[in-house]
Amino acid sequence: MEASRYKNILSRVGLFSAILMLSGCESALLDPKGIIGVQEKELIITALLLMLIVVIPVILMTIYFAYKYRSDNTQEEYAPEWAHSTKIEVVVWTVPIIIIAILGVITWRSTHALEPSKPLVSDVKPVEIQVVSLDWKWLFIYPEQNIATVNYVAFPKDVPVNFKITSDNIMNSFFIPRLGSQIYAMPGMVTRLHLMANHAGEYKGIAASYSGEGFSHMKFKAVALDDRASFNQWVEQVKAAPQQLHDFSDYEALAEPSIDVPVTFYSKVPHSLFSDVVMQFEGGMHSQMSEEGHMGDGHMSNNHPSNNHSGHHAMEQAQMDKAEHEG
Repeated sequence: MEASRYKNILSRVGLFSAILMLSGCESALLDPKGIIGVQEKELIITALLLMLIVVIPVILMTIYFAYKYRSDNTQEEYAPEWAHSTKIEVVVWTVPIIIIAILGVITWRSTHALEPSKPLVSDVKPVEIQVVSLDWKWLFIYPEQNIATVNYVAFPKDVPVNFKITSDNIMNSFFIPRLGSQIYAMPGMVTRLHLMANHAGEYKGIAASYSGEGFSHMKFKAVALDDRASFNQWVEQVKAAPQQLHDFSDYEALAEPSIDVPVTFYSKVPHSLFSDVVMQFEGGMHSQMSEEGHMGDGHMSNNHPSNNHSGHHAMEQAQMDKAEHEG
C-alpha cells in the first residue's frame, strides 16, 4: 500500500511537470503568420473540437463507471449476463456517423479551397520564386530579378508568392510552418505552392522529409519584408553580391553534397537554370522530347550539360508546363 501511494504521488508530479513544460512550448502551426496558415489552423481546431465530442464523454464515462462499479460498492446492480442495449447502440453509432459526415464535408471543401497549386486571389502582382532542393540546402531563384540565394528567401508581406519547386536528386518536402502548406519537391517534376505572409518577420523553413546525413541541417530563413520597396532594396543588395552562377557547371558545383551551408547570395544566374535542373535526368523529359522528334529545330542551351538534347525555349516551356501538370 505504501509503495502504491508513493507511485501515485510520483505519477501526479510527473504529469504536473509535463504540463508546465509544455505550457512554454510555442506551436508554429497554431501561431500562423499567413492567410493559408490561418485557414489551416481553423481546420485543425474545428476537427479537434468535433472529435472531442466523442473523446470527452468517453473519458468521463470511463471514470464514472470505474468509480460506480468498483469492487467495494455492493449497492449497485450486478448483471453478469448483460449483453445488449438498443439505446447504447443507437448513441455509439449515430454520434460518430454524424461527426464523420461533418468532417467529410469540411475535408472536401478545405481540400479544394487550400489546394497548394491554386493561385491566391489578390489585386497585387505576385512574386515568383523557383525552389530547388539540394543536398543539403535550398536554392531559391528569382527569375524576374535574375538573382538567386541559398538557404534564404525574402518576399514582401501581403503579396502572393508563387513557388515553383523541384529537386536535384531525391524527393524532399518544402515547408514554412508559419505560412502554410508543405509540398513535395521531386526530381524531374515541378510542384506549385502559393503562400502569402500577412506579418513582417523572419520565419523558419525546413525540409520535412528525411533525405540523408545532412537532413537536420537543411533549414532556411524565410523573411517577410515590410513592403515591396523594402523587397526591391533587398534585391539591389543581392545584385551587388560578388558571387554569380555563370552556367550549369557552376550549379553542379553548388549542388555537391554539403552540410550546414551558410546563407549565400548570387547576383546573377542563367535564365534557363530552373528548367535545366528539371530536365537534366536521363529518361526524363529531354529523352521524351528527343524520341518525339521535336529537337531538330531551334537553338541549343549552352548552360545545360546535355546541350545536344536541348530544344528551343518554347518547347522547353511546354515541357515545363507538362512537368508542373504531372506534379
